[in-house]
Amino acid sequence: MTPMRIAVFASGGGSNLGALFSHFDDPRAARVGTIVCVASDKAGAGALARARERGVNALVLADHQDGLALRTLMHEHEVDLVVLAGYLKLVPPEIVASWPGRILNVHPSLLPAFGGAGMYGSRVHTAVIASGARVSGATVHFVNEHYDRGAIAAQWPVPVYPGDTPADLAARVLQIEHRLLPLVAEAVAGGELALGEDGRVHGHIGVAPAESAPPSTRFSLAGPHPVPPGLPPLDAHDADAVARTAFANDVARLYPR
Repeated sequence: MTPMRIAVFASGGGSNLGALFSHFDDPRAARVGTIVCVASDKAGAGALARARERGVNALVLADHQDGLALRTLMHEHEVDLVVLAGYLKLVPPEIVASWPGRILNVHPSLLPAFGGAGMYGSRVHTAVIASGARVSGATVHFVNEHYDRGAIAAQWPVPVYPGDTPADLAARVLQIEHRLLPLVAEAVAGGELALGEDGRVHGHIGVAPAESAPPSTRFSLAGPHPVPPGLPPLDAHDADAVARTAFANDVARLYPR
């Protein structure tokens, strides 16, 4: 299988881009996808600096609304999949039409709540707290011609605590974005997850769940996992790998399509 060539669009510092880079460094994910370029509507975006540090093509969009020019740019880099990782502009219709079911976006709420034009960053978290909601989260969805209205690929909840500030909630949601977006991107690149002609999402996300997994873990948020007695402690890299795998299993159990 030839790995899909992935373009990542970002408007800011690129923390989700960093999570994508780390994820596709793993040999399993690298078999299905590789990030070939990073594009931004802002010449000074930190995401472009991250790309340059990695030797990945960093593209500044002269006019983010020029769909024909953007489509030509994506064809020049032979892009198969587009991932929006903190990209704040509406994707032109020419791009949506040219990559149907191959454009993903991550949004910092449980869509369809708290989405739409102008709803990004702290605005989302401020609105969630003001509403009195006790649960928020992250959503990864397929992109269509409208802000935040494409078919939902995956979501994951986080609690909203009394006394939370928008910054507190943003940090909690961002941790989930960093786990969920790479999993969905890998699943789409690997053909395990797809947007069907019926407009519905088909397939599986994450690794296959173990048969013996207890139902009580279905909605757990994977964190540090204890090491069985008699085994040496995990170093930081191994501990993170265990947490990622556990989270992937949780997501797979939540979305058994």
